[in-house]
Amino acid sequence: MAEEPATEEYEIRQATLDDEEAVVDLTSRIWTDRGGDYIPRIFDRWIAGDGERQRTFVVDVVGSDDIAALLQCVLLSEHEAWAQGMRVHPDYRGQGLSTRINDAAFRWARERGATVGRNMVFSWNVGGLGGSRAAGFDPCTEFRWAQPTPDADAEPVLDIVGSDGDETAGSYATDAAWAFWTASDTRVDLKGLALDGDESWAVSELTREKLRRAADEDRLFVVRDDGTRGFTYRNRTYERPTDDGEEETWAEYAVGAWADLDACKSLFAAVARDAASVGAEKTRVLIPESARWVSDVAASRVGVSDEPDFVMAADLTKDRFA
Repeated sequence: MAEEPATEEYEIRQATLDDEEAVVDLTSRIWTDRGGDYIPRIFDRWIAGDGERQRTFVVDVVGSDDIAALLQCVLLSEHEAWAQGMRVHPDYRGQGLSTRINDAAFRWARERGATVGRNMVFSWNVGGLGGSRAAGFDPCTEFRWAQPTPDADAEPVLDIVGSDGDETAGSYATDAAWAFWTASDTRVDLKGLALDGDESWAVSELTREKLRRAADEDRLFVVRDDGTRGFTYRNRTYERPTDDGEEETWAEYAVGAWADLDACKSLFAAVARDAASVGAEKTRVLIPESARWVSDVAASRVGVSDEPDFVMAADLTKDRFA
């Protein structure tokens, strides 16, 4: 792909390690009231994955050492692109740079077959929401994190079916979960999306193959009571620093889907038990954002994140991304 042509002031190009100092300056005044931006801590690792499936873009201020804007685009599947890390330097806001860098990233993704691009914006980030709409995104869905406490002794109210290394049980669990998902209100509310298995803090379409892989690896849990009543699967475990600099293990579950309150209680009991089995100290489970789902979790005596997150989506078949 040809790089974006230079204007009198700006040039859009691929980021390099030489940009680190300027990127730190760009982000140093962002989210200071919320602990600061994470990008300066990971920039070198963040761009190390750039290649055919990922590209990090910057807006270079011509004739200056400044970086005016930053954005990374990742291909999550053959047709899904994910935009993340959109940042605009406070000194260069109000000039449409977020739209220009986003367009460049999505043209790159469209050239590689993507037909939809998504991003995630924290609900409190009003500026980010406005910038996303200006850049061609439309509202897609919203979610919260349910946060059950790991507990090896948690007892589900209803039966839980997993693969447990049994190929027959794994196939059954896959098919049961997929049938439940395709007919569920959860799928409708989440627009068919769940946490991506490879890219952290990203969502992509939930497929039968993803469920099959989870079943094969004993990570899929199906709630049963005279039929399938819900399911979840462990997406990954990871280490996350605490406020005092220590590390704690988190278990992450790609989506929680259930039919009623008893199924909800059983699902989160299964999560608590599974999280304890992998040594996790904290958990998070993606759930749809609505009074129904959040109140079910609350009634199950499970913690819920304070604020929702919003997912936006852009149609990359539009002419502007050609």
